[in-house]
Amino acid sequence: MTISDVTPPRAGAAKERAGAPDPAARAPRRRVMGAGKQLHAGPLTYTVLVLFALVSLAPLVWTAVAASRTNTRLAQTPPPFWFGGNLFKNLETAWDQAGLGTAMLNSIFVSSMITVGTVLFSTLAGFAFAKLRFRFSTTLLLLTIGTMMVPPQLAVVPLYLWMTDLGWANHLQTVILPTLVSAFGTFFMRQYLVQALPTELIEAARVDGASSLRVVWHVVFPAARPAMAVLGLLTFVMAWNDFLWPIIALNSENPTVQVALNQLGTGYIPDDSVIMAGALLGTLPLLLAFLLFGKQIVGGIMQGAIKG
Repeated sequence: MTISDVTPPRAGAAKERAGAPDPAARAPRRRVMGAGKQLHAGPLTYTVLVLFALVSLAPLVWTAVAASRTNTRLAQTPPPFWFGGNLFKNLETAWDQAGLGTAMLNSIFVSSMITVGTVLFSTLAGFAFAKLRFRFSTTLLLLTIGTMMVPPQLAVVPLYLWMTDLGWANHLQTVILPTLVSAFGTFFMRQYLVQALPTELIEAARVDGASSLRVVWHVVFPAARPAMAVLGLLTFVMAWNDFLWPIIALNSENPTVQVALNQLGTGYIPDDSVIMAGALLGTLPLLLAFLLFGKQIVGGIMQGAIKG
C-alpha cells in the first residue's frame, strides 16, 4: 500500500475531475498598485486646478496690466483688460522715485537674516519642547503659544523706545532683532518633531557617545528639514511684506521695499500706474524665490511624508 492510497482526497477534486470550475478560480483578482506607480487625475480635477490657478494669478496679471497703462487710462470706465505700451517707462519711473535699488538690498538682507534666525531658533526650541524633559516645559509652551494672541501693535511704542535707548533707530538691526524668534515657528516645529523624530533615534545617538550639538546637527536638523523649508519660505514672505514696524523704525534714507513703495503714493494726484509698477517690482523677488526653491520645498515635504 502506498501513501497515495491512504491520503484523503483534496476538497473539490471530484468537481475538478467532473469538469466543474473551482470557486477560488472564479474569484476576481484585485489589482494592487505597485510602489512607484502614479495615479492619473481625471478631466474634472484638471479643470478645478486650472480655475484655481487662474483665480490666483488674476491679481498679479491685473497689476501688470495696470503698470503698463497710463494714469488717465486707468481712471476711465471700463478699465483696461490688456497690456499697454508704458510698462518699462513706469517701471523705470517707480524705480527712480522710490529708490528701489537700495530698498531691494535692504529687504533681501533683512528678510534673509530674519528667516535664518527664525528657522534656527524655532527648530531648537521646538526640539526642546518636543523631546526634552525639563521643569515647567508645559507652562513655558503655553506661555509661548499665548504670546500669539497678543496683537503686535501693542508692543510698537515700548519696542521703539527700547530701540531708541539702544541707539538703533533708523538702522536695519531695529527690524531684524525683534523678529528673530517666532512663537508660531516654535509651535510649528514642535508639532512636526513630535511625530517626525523618533525618541529611539535620539537615544541611539546618545548611546553612541554623541554630544548634544552632534545630536542636533546630525539627527534633529535632517529630520526637521521639510518643516524648516516650509517655515523658512513663510517667514521670508512675511518679513518681505512687513510694513508696520519697518515704517516706524526706519526712515526714508534707509528703507525696505515696502517703506520705499509708500513714497509712490504721495503727491496731489497719485499716479496709480506708477504705484502698480512699483508693486510689481516689489513682488518679483518673491516670485523668483518660489521659482528657485519651490521644487526643493515640495520635494522636502514629500520626503518627510514618505518617512512619516
